Amino acid sequence: MIKIASWNINSVRLRMPQVERFVESHAPDVLCLQEIKTVEELFPHEAFEQLGYVHRAVHGQKGYHGVATVSRIPMAEVSRHDWQDNGEARHVGVELTDHGMVLENVYVPAGGDVPDREANPKFGQKLDFIGRMTRWAKNIDKPTLIVGDFNIAPLESDVWNHKQLLKVVSHTPIEVESLARFRDAHGWVDLGREHIRAPERYYSWWSYRAKDWRAGDRGRRLDHMWASPALAPQAKGHEVFEDTRDWEQCSDHVPIITEFEL
Repeated sequence: MIKIASWNINSVRLRMPQVERFVESHAPDVLCLQEIKTVEELFPHEAFEQLGYVHRAVHGQKGYHGVATVSRIPMAEVSRHDWQDNGEARHVGVELTDHGMVLENVYVPAGGDVPDREANPKFGQKLDFIGRMTRWAKNIDKPTLIVGDFNIAPLESDVWNHKQLLKVVSHTPIEVESLARFRDAHGWVDLGREHIRAPERYYSWWSYRAKDWRAGDRGRRLDHMWASPALAPQAKGHEVFEDTRDWEQCSDHVPIITEFEL
């Protein structure tokens, strides 16, 4: 069995103690991080080395964005796509060399606050990003797992209040429709909702603005793991680790893990 985790860590250097606590408790074989907010040279390589993650693919930039995939099992970096079309570090792809699985780690732009392409260029950039991902997905020819912070909660049960969030970026109909086109381009299987069936509650993000995130529970499912149709049946379990949201200096996202029988 292989355990693959994904986590928007919101600064890996600041939150390395939380990463260490998580991997020591749950021991994922591969960990995909988003929003690492550092260049590769300043990434905490030594700390990951000591934790056994001797294979690393880091696509970072100073202060913003950035993704990293670290692994205890052999892997090789295979791609870095600029789906933002402006040089931002938002993707890295690797192949798990002993298992024939391609693992894509992506950080989709948040899209600003106003769900209008004309009034808010960031929203247009987000939709265009997903459009580029969709064109890419049409040509996938290997068993692939794409994970990361998609910054979209597609289902009604992926948010704390569907009606209140219909005009809030991350749950608007146009974003949901864009993500559906991406899904259909390759026939992706949403592993989170394969194992935690809608309408069961499933969130992975809670705003820092909430004084008591548990009491309010105004969450959204922004983090995802989607598999190629041929790979999806090999996923044997999926978990969400909400307790990390209570940790000191926590990320506003929590990690998710899928276990595969490869």
